[in-house]
Amino acid sequence: MRVLCAFPEAMPSSNSRPPACLAPVALFLALLLHLSLSSQVGDRRPLPVDRAPGLKEKTLILLDVSTKNPVRTVNENFLSLQLDPSIIHDGWLDFLSSKRLVTLARGLSPAFLRFGGKRTDFLQFQNLRNPAKSRGGPGPDYYLKNYEDDIVRSDVALDKQKGCKIAQHPDVMLELQREKAAQMHLVLLKEQFSNTYSNLILTARSLDKLYNFADCSGLHLIFALNALRRNPNNSWNSSSALSLLKYSASKKYNISWELGNEPNNYRTMHGRAVNGSQLGKDYIQLKSLLQPIQIYSRASLYGPNIGRPRKNVIALLDGFMKVAGSTVDAVTWQHCYIDGRVVKVMDFLKTRLLDTLSDQIRKIQKVVNTYTPGKKIWLEGVVTTSAGGTNNLSDSYAAGFLWLNTLGMLANQGIDVVIRHSFFDHGYNHLVDQNFNPLPDYWLSLLYKRLIGPKVLAVHVAGLQRKPRPGRVIRDKLRIYAHCTNHHNHNYVRGSITLFIINLHRSRKKIKLAGTLRDKLVHQYLLQPYGQEGLKSKSVQLNGQPLVMVDDGTLPELKPRPLRAGRTLVIPPVTMGFYVVKNVNALACRYR
Repeated sequence: MRVLCAFPEAMPSSNSRPPACLAPVALFLALLLHLSLSSQVGDRRPLPVDRAPGLKEKTLILLDVSTKNPVRTVNENFLSLQLDPSIIHDGWLDFLSSKRLVTLARGLSPAFLRFGGKRTDFLQFQNLRNPAKSRGGPGPDYYLKNYEDDIVRSDVALDKQKGCKIAQHPDVMLELQREKAAQMHLVLLKEQFSNTYSNLILTARSLDKLYNFADCSGLHLIFALNALRRNPNNSWNSSSALSLLKYSASKKYNISWELGNEPNNYRTMHGRAVNGSQLGKDYIQLKSLLQPIQIYSRASLYGPNIGRPRKNVIALLDGFMKVAGSTVDAVTWQHCYIDGRVVKVMDFLKTRLLDTLSDQIRKIQKVVNTYTPGKKIWLEGVVTTSAGGTNNLSDSYAAGFLWLNTLGMLANQGIDVVIRHSFFDHGYNHLVDQNFNPLPDYWLSLLYKRLIGPKVLAVHVAGLQRKPRPGRVIRDKLRIYAHCTNHHNHNYVRGSITLFIINLHRSRKKIKLAGTLRDKLVHQYLLQPYGQEGLKSKSVQLNGQPLVMVDDGTLPELKPRPLRAGRTLVIPPVTMGFYVVKNVNALACRYR
């Protein structure tokens, strides 16, 4: 047996050293003595315990809302809609009288309906009564003769009805239309990527159908006129616009107006630039056209509908505001989040992307407030992805995080109206697909319309903050917004508050209502993807029940899940939801 350490048999001499194994023994005895003394003087702190890597401590978030005064009050039509003029090209405009489509649009009223987009500045009005004879296309087989005759006959039948003109189109007509639209979609994409657009003819019949759709759906039509028709001196040629104005006035159509779409892109689209001051003069000219027409003498005018506020775009806006800032009723601009050609599903969950809009708002507000302090600002034509969107992404549940955060952020920062591009048809950023089925963002918008009022409330939270690591920006993955509950919703008394919450974390979050919200009954409307596709799903469930239209073509009842008073809200990972806190008796919410 090998001896590792042994004591000497005799006492060591004065110059001898202790064995090496005595050093750790002495250290151990010293530690015991220290602990004993510490316990005698009352130091009972536990020794630190190392946590396993990746283990995060659960945090309970305390949430309260200021209920005395709203921080903002937005337009009653805050969430509004857009239709792209491409529906003339691909033929879907002929189907705007569909009962199902009108029902879906009516669900989002009251709202504005903007008729505008990239093809606005290639739109020409002709007072022709028979669209089938005037319609053009890429070839003789583009329209089937029987298909044309069916549309004309349905138009005549509609004209004989009183009030709203609603049609029930046969399935064979819809199938033919979908085939034609699929062919035309390739043509439209080619135009978009080459940045060369063909002219569009809007007939009187087509304008009638457009206005009928807006009127029957409870939407107020905003029509964007062609601003690229130019005289040799680069001033606006208003001849086509004047013809349209006179026809609309003869029909007593209640319409608001715009001029052009993204004027900052005119050089690349048409080879002729229009600066801000010239555009301002064009708006003043349009105003002078409206004033002699009795029905439009007080019509609202919106613009200049610029693109992303880069340096050159801000310069255009500055020149416009100098000349025509007092002419428009609201200043408008557009925003696109992602390039649709390279987007991935996880892009919709990036908090840095969600925050890009905030800086743009400040840039626009700075210019507007320099010339016309307090002037209303609208975000028109907001889309999640460019290039018409991406199939199975822009129209999926995942895109809803950007859309809902946009609504919350814009209202909080004082933007009066946001117009979603597009309600129907255009690309994959739409709310309703070509089978007239609502997509996830439609259901999200419907819940917003039913539950959210125009008054914005301040949110106070505790437990969200954490120390940032050096060199790393910490952004909120849990976003909470609060409004007074929509006073048109008779399921809730005035004074109730609606929260909408976005949880981008991969773990659930617990929220305890405090202050004025403590111990109140809560109705939960939790929206989650439905089916095997997960975040890419085009179907959603509300509180575990799939959302689909009823067989008779009506919208389903949106049933809440009541939560016990005082219960902690548990927000599942990567989800969105609305929470109505009942009977708060919030002073800010008791009156309009």
